[in-house]
Amino acid sequence: MIVVTGGAGFIGSCVVAELNRRGMSDIVVVDRWDADGLKKHNLAGKSYTAFYDKCDFLQQVLSDGIKGEVSAIVHMGACSSTTGQDREYYRRNNFEYSCHMARWALRKKARFIYASSAATYGGGENGYADAPELIRQCKPLNYYGASKQMFDAWVLDQNLYDKIVGLKFFNVFGPNEYHKGDMKSVIAKAYDKVADEGRMVLFKSHRAGFADGEQMRDFIYVKDVVDVVAWFLDTPRVNGIYNVGTGHARTWNALAAALFAAAGRPVNIEYVPMPELLRDKYQYFTEADMARLRKAGYVRPFTPLEDAVRDYARYLKDHSYM
Repeated sequence: MIVVTGGAGFIGSCVVAELNRRGMSDIVVVDRWDADGLKKHNLAGKSYTAFYDKCDFLQQVLSDGIKGEVSAIVHMGACSSTTGQDREYYRRNNFEYSCHMARWALRKKARFIYASSAATYGGGENGYADAPELIRQCKPLNYYGASKQMFDAWVLDQNLYDKIVGLKFFNVFGPNEYHKGDMKSVIAKAYDKVADEGRMVLFKSHRAGFADGEQMRDFIYVKDVVDVVAWFLDTPRVNGIYNVGTGHARTWNALAAALFAAAGRPVNIEYVPMPELLRDKYQYFTEADMARLRKAGYVRPFTPLEDAVRDYARYLKDHSYM
């Protein structure tokens, strides 16, 4: 049995799809249905043996109610909003829940792979290297990043670094993010306007040295992210906390140009002021240092941005659940 938390969500449901592609269906999906029912599309056509609400599942774990052999827990479940203001909720939902899942995995002698985040790096004052001795130096800019940083540090404190896997995802985009609201990728948010109206909106820059739309992120396609997760499932000798990005930062303007090209439209970008709430918490540059993952043995190339956007645009054209 493989447990996938957040299994009806964005990355989690794509992991379930990959497990099905490999012929695996003994999967327990853990999540919470969204109020508008969009997550149901993420599990449509997928095979799994059980679905648990995340709170019910935690109670089952704490009472030792989950029977049978568990080979792996892929823990993708978390509140991923970068703008939430309830610090205690992030602590309970992202940090404490993860602690319970990790302890349970160790008791079950199961492979444990969890989602961390590039949000832990904050403004990047200390760079984007994922060496274990640098983890405690990270300075997140929001409660989401802080909750992920807290768990990464907990892994070190509990001497679990060489027993489990943490993946610091950078800017992931791709199918199955309908339900994420404001946390959807810019591509998912903008596709309809680009395709139908030939225009899109980006934030202005509010920092010297960055022109409008020239803020840079390490964008990575969800298919590549899932391939990394699958590689760690296949490679139990490798543990630790690793970056998962392409290793190449690109500008928002480049992302937009790729989307316009995929839609067959000329580039037409309007730049609007960034909300005050975000200005002091905005990452103007992220770029994953991928040296450690490459050294660990993951050598497959990542999908170039333009190819990934083209592939995703074809998907969005036929899937209008937003």
